[in-house]
Amino acid sequence: MNLRDLQYIIAVAETRHFGKAAARCFVSQPTLSGQIKKLEEELGVAIFERSNRSVEITPVGHTILEHARLIIEQADVIQQLARAQQDPLAGPLRIGAIPTLSPYLMPLILRPLKTQHPQLRLVLSEEMTDTLLARLHHHEIDAALLATPVEDHDLESIALFDEPFWLAYPREHPFYNQDEISREDLDNTELLLLSEGHCLAQQTMDLCNLKARKDQGEMADLRAASLETLLQLVGAGFGSTLVPALAIGGSWTSGSGIVARKLDFAGASRRVSIVFRHSYPRRQALEALAEVIWAHLPNTVTPVHGTATPPQPA
Repeated sequence: MNLRDLQYIIAVAETRHFGKAAARCFVSQPTLSGQIKKLEEELGVAIFERSNRSVEITPVGHTILEHARLIIEQADVIQQLARAQQDPLAGPLRIGAIPTLSPYLMPLILRPLKTQHPQLRLVLSEEMTDTLLARLHHHEIDAALLATPVEDHDLESIALFDEPFWLAYPREHPFYNQDEISREDLDNTELLLLSEGHCLAQQTMDLCNLKARKDQGEMADLRAASLETLLQLVGAGFGSTLVPALAIGGSWTSGSGIVARKLDFAGASRRVSIVFRHSYPRRQALEALAEVIWAHLPNTVTPVHGTATPPQPA
């Protein structure tokens, strides 16, 4: 058994296809299949259940793969520790970010990060919270920028900033003539929501007490896959929605017929954090990223400087 064999079985587990796994590992399919077969014979168990149509992981295979990922990560740790002796902020940093944050935060920090840490290469992916957490556990990314609390004894976080919610609505909306907008006002109006899986959709429902009536009303079936689409619907007069503060700088705020107002009541915000595995060895790189983010935030959000939140007890 060697690291290459473990990389092969991880690739097959993630692609569920021997040909795609071989392409990912830059070897021929017969080579990859043969090595995995030898490994299974050496262990005396089947890691995969093969058929003409699918590749499934056996129960013992799932356990073997958990250990294989840990071993590969620890091998990466050895390489990273060696590189760190030369430059602790060199090499790739794989960061995931949620779609309601990434388009607005990344343009603020990418150039400063490159200027301050030219040897640090940010590898960015944009996915929803559950997917990012799964990828963290599978060691596919190093950290995730999230806007929801995470209670997981394997993960910890660095709080970055509190981001208020703003209410976006058409100029002809009744809110246009109100001096203040209260939580009760939101409770009594229908809001456009993002599709399920977006943390902003759940945050909107929690803030506005929408759980009991999320499947009711004219807008119940009108959900968008992105914040940009949601704002297009608002601009077309289909309703109102909540917008995170960083998105206020977008092009939609001018000439779109949309009015945006900050909500000034308790709880009308979300906390953005860097979430990472407790075992991740390059904490200094994450701290450097946090410093760059803090230094380049607009005044629409409130920085939260602090130490990492320790993992939750099991």
